[in-house]
Amino acid sequence: MLFLQKKKIMNKIFPFLLIIIIIAGCKQQERAIIKPPPIIEEEIDTADANLTENKFQEAPQKPVEIDYYKELYLRYEDFIYKKNINTIIIQKTNVELSLPIIALNSNDKLLLEFDDLDANYQEYKYSLIHCNADWTPSELEKTEYLEGFYENIISEYEHSINTIQPYIHYELEFPNQDLNITKTGNYLLLIYIDDKEKVENLVLSKRFLIYDSKLNIEANVKRATLIEDKNYKQEIDFSIDTKNFSINNPYRDLKIVIRKNARWDNVITNLKPKLVRGDVLDYNYDRENVFSGGNEYREVDIKSLKYQTMNIQNIKYQQGYYHVYLLPDKKRSFKNYSTIKDINGRQYIKNEDAKNSSKLEGEYVYVHFFLEYPAPLIDGDIFIMGALTDWNFDDNSKMKYNYNRKGYDATIYMKQGYYNYLYAFVENRQNVGDESFVEGQHYETENDYLILVYYREPGTFYDQLI
Repeated sequence: MLFLQKKKIMNKIFPFLLIIIIIAGCKQQERAIIKPPPIIEEEIDTADANLTENKFQEAPQKPVEIDYYKELYLRYEDFIYKKNINTIIIQKTNVELSLPIIALNSNDKLLLEFDDLDANYQEYKYSLIHCNADWTPSELEKTEYLEGFYENIISEYEHSINTIQPYIHYELEFPNQDLNITKTGNYLLLIYIDDKEKVENLVLSKRFLIYDSKLNIEANVKRATLIEDKNYKQEIDFSIDTKNFSINNPYRDLKIVIRKNARWDNVITNLKPKLVRGDVLDYNYDRENVFSGGNEYREVDIKSLKYQTMNIQNIKYQQGYYHVYLLPDKKRSFKNYSTIKDINGRQYIKNEDAKNSSKLEGEYVYVHFFLEYPAPLIDGDIFIMGALTDWNFDDNSKMKYNYNRKGYDATIYMKQGYYNYLYAFVENRQNVGDESFVEGQHYETENDYLILVYYREPGTFYDQLI
């Protein structure tokens, strides 16, 4: 791991993959807008001054039906196929907020957790699929990358305790005595009921990575070199030392992926060495390896429902459920950079008032988001981005324009904890989020970067993560 400060740089040599946390900016953009229709006055309960002033929408009584669940096909990405599944987390066992990455043949384990809000026991099964660097399925047979049983049952589960929303909490730790992994690379963990070949039985899918250190990487994250990017973007320069691992043709056999925070929608790929100096491959570019600096994440702190934390306007118990109303958010694209401590879009499940376990005593609440905006956009939509929406741009994270309140709003059913989020603009018929449109972009922003190096040995049919 490499930590960089803006005025202090520490260079180190790292094996295969590199996680970089830096302090590193906002190009002002405009989008087409349309004029709203005449505002229709609503009848609002004046018994509550806060609700009257902000015209909160009537709270839903149960989890919202989401159309995108009906689009059933196997996706090689992080995805929830059933609307009763919530709060999916995959990370290293006993390492909170860690990435789902472990070394091959190590003692490290991965832990998958999720809640079933139906609260009726299901015999969930799981299996693994090996994928190429671009997350298409590889040509390997299961016998070539797995040992043990290729299909297993999730046996660890517990019922929630004294919660308004009943649920069953499931856990799966792997590799385990029933299933071992023998090849490095990208993997898709698939959870399903009965026969996974039937698409209607799919429950959820999560990505994870297995690596084997064979190379050394030296990296430097800095303010962008180009004048037009200097105040807004961050440049990731790096070199790969191959002296301990022979690569005949790095232009053909290596694939590079650079990821910002936990996002897969905007990764940089297809980088080729700019220079080859003996055993060292140089990737010191000025344009090809640049990310928007973005901005620090906003926060939702609902670890306790007994008091209001920062950014919360109201906590109410309505129609049998808790509702948390956040203060209205504002566009930040024209504001100066401000340092904010965050966890770069992750989520941390915690109930401060739990007697024993936040996993089982955490309450589910409706969290109401609102982004002030003068008129709706016509060339795209605004989405809530972060682990709280599984980093997906779908109906669960999509905001709708509220003409009466003049802004975008959304309601998400969330378990108690601490969450980070940003607002991202996604153009029509696209799947890449642009957070700079609402949030701004600054070179000073602290981000996590992950450099992945894949190797396809000549004569083989899969990508190793080295």
